[in-house]
Amino acid sequence: MSTFVLVHGAYHGAWCWHKVVPELEARGHDVVAFDLPAHGIDMIPFGDVSFEDYVERVCEAVRTPDESVTLVGHSMAGMVITQVAERCPDEIGTLVYLTAYLPPDDESMIDQRVEGSLISESFVADEARGVGVIADDKLEGLFYADCSASDVALARALVRPEPLEPLSAPVSISEGRFETVRRVYVRCGNDRAITIEQQRAMIEDRGCDLTLTLPASHSPFLSMPIETAETLIAAGK
Repeated sequence: MSTFVLVHGAYHGAWCWHKVVPELEARGHDVVAFDLPAHGIDMIPFGDVSFEDYVERVCEAVRTPDESVTLVGHSMAGMVITQVAERCPDEIGTLVYLTAYLPPDDESMIDQRVEGSLISESFVADEARGVGVIADDKLEGLFYADCSASDVALARALVRPEPLEPLSAPVSISEGRFETVRRVYVRCGNDRAITIEQQRAMIEDRGCDLTLTLPASHSPFLSMPIETAETLIAAGK
């Protein structure tokens, strides 16, 4: 059996995995899910958070188990797990990009956003606070298009602003470290935040050892948790 380390994306917290964690555990796997700094119930001030803080928190999580882990990153967390794989490749058996950003060397998440995409059109920067948010009237359609009303209500209650600094920090990766780690991309065919076209382009450009697909929007952990858990297990084999 495997240990899965689940890393949430921007605005979210460990809460977003609350349906997937028991599904993985019921199938005999260990699961680690936690809040990145200034997300979920982590109360570090937004202005004190850097991309390096995200990376170090995930590094701590992958170094704890006695075995190599399946490291899963959703959306923005694709940037984070990419840098973590450069930092500690020996601790990771498989990287799983769950409809996530898969960056080349020396690019940031902001560099990955496609001009004219829905997420670019919906993003609002609050420079004074040092955070970005998704416009309230765009949130459901962008992230939770196929989710139940109760899931949308939960998300609206728990999403938080995203610190700006981590979004503009580039990754630094190399062939000798990051490139040695097996990576799997899980596409979400109905995603409106990172479109299927953008997902395909990243896979083609950066390369993956395996590609899997879910018929979901941007948040399959809420809309189809059983299928998501089973796909993550398949990815980690």
